[in-house]
Amino acid sequence: MDSEIFNYLDLLFPDARCELNYNKDYELLIATVLSAQTTDKRVNKVTEVLFNKYPSIKDLSEASVLDIEKIIREIGTFRKKAKFVHEITKKLYDDGYDYVPNDRKYIESLPGVGHKTANVFLANIYNEPTMAVDTHVSRVSRRLGITKENDNVSVIEDKLMKKVPKDRWSKTHHQLVLFGRYKCKAVNPNCTDCLIKEKCQYYKKNN
Repeated sequence: MDSEIFNYLDLLFPDARCELNYNKDYELLIATVLSAQTTDKRVNKVTEVLFNKYPSIKDLSEASVLDIEKIIREIGTFRKKAKFVHEITKKLYDDGYDYVPNDRKYIESLPGVGHKTANVFLANIYNEPTMAVDTHVSRVSRRLGITKENDNVSVIEDKLMKKVPKDRWSKTHHQLVLFGRYKCKAVNPNCTDCLIKEKCQYYKKNN
């Protein structure tokens, strides 16, 4: 990635941040797990209810899976995710934690928590340099020619970490997410006034 791309992302999203709402560390972890295959807006709607009703790890660990299902039922795969919420908080509570420790191995051992979710959590809560790759980051990086069409998530993450300065990893991740969410959309991307469209493989192919 060159300075023109970084400058444009900084212009569009100077204070890019995670759009999931949370007040406590474990709330972000749970919200990120819930955000798979759905929108942050929808997740924020259900977590407001969930976290108000169960305001601690202990409370959530003791909640019935059925009740969690009822609260989050409007998001995708809610039954599986309700089970993850219960199992994550039960393990944290049983292990003596009222918070999520800064330990990637432990975090990724929690039910429903994968590498990308751990990256998001560690970057936002512990300011660890990570490069989380979601559908938006994947799409934008392919369109800009940073990665190839058939690159998997691990390859994309590796390439981005090599091409983005380490002190920009987390910031650039958030910027790419927002860029893909609001401008370089999967369908009908807003290419007209994009200042980096000449670098875009999608734009060159379709214009």
